[in-house]
Amino acid sequence: MANKIYYLASCDTCRKIIKSLPKDHNLVFHDIKQDPITAEELEAMYALSGSYEALFSKKAQLYKSMGLKDKSLTEEDFKKYILEHYTFISRPVFIIDGKIYIGNSQQNILQVMKALENK
Repeated sequence: MANKIYYLASCDTCRKIIKSLPKDHNLVFHDIKQDPITAEELEAMYALSGSYEALFSKKAQLYKSMGLKDKSLTEEDFKKYILEHYTFISRPVFIIDGKIYIGNSQQNILQVMKALENK
């Protein structure tokens, strides 16, 4: 499996992170708005993360506007919403050497940089 980043081209945070990546990273870029995540890709992410909730962004504006924060969502709900709308995936998602890195926390991005430097 190729090392990959799932990101949103219109997201300032994603763009900033991409700019900071080491030059020879060999990542395959996947813009989730232009090319929505497939069920198979989501299954692969789930296999690495162990949870759809871990992949789900509770910061998404739709999460609040749809009243989802007031519901108790199941793993199947998280999966369904991620597949329905790209905004629900916590981004960026990196898959590097069979490990998954989800979201833009500083600690996560430091781990991504370390993984890419060891290439």
